[in-house]
Amino acid sequence: MPSHTPACPQCTLENTYPDGANFVCADCGFEWPQATAAEDDDVAVVKDSNGQVLQDGDAVVLIKDLKVKGSSTVLKQGTKVKSIRLVGGDHEVDCKMDGGSFMLKACFLKKA
Repeated sequence: MPSHTPACPQCTLENTYPDGANFVCADCGFEWPQATAAEDDDVAVVKDSNGQVLQDGDAVVLIKDLKVKGSSTVLKQGTKVKSIRLVGGDHEVDCKMDGGSFMLKACFLKKA
């Protein structure tokens, strides 16, 4: 398959093909518009507190203490986080630290 066709948003498999104005997944049969897929690629720019563009696998440092909602845990300023993963939504960065797995906002991070 050509690498320019995106993975299926429903089953995440990459066996997809264009069909008219839509993409179609050959595995699960899901169809979605090609225009939406192109817009999603453009929105994926996530910047840290200093305006540096973040990418999957980057290492970042917390710029302030962060209280974990629903817990007494505090993530300390200066903590280095390796191998981040960018995701959509309000909290753009998914990472694993000693205290567990967390979703963080990029405005509280700086690229290491």
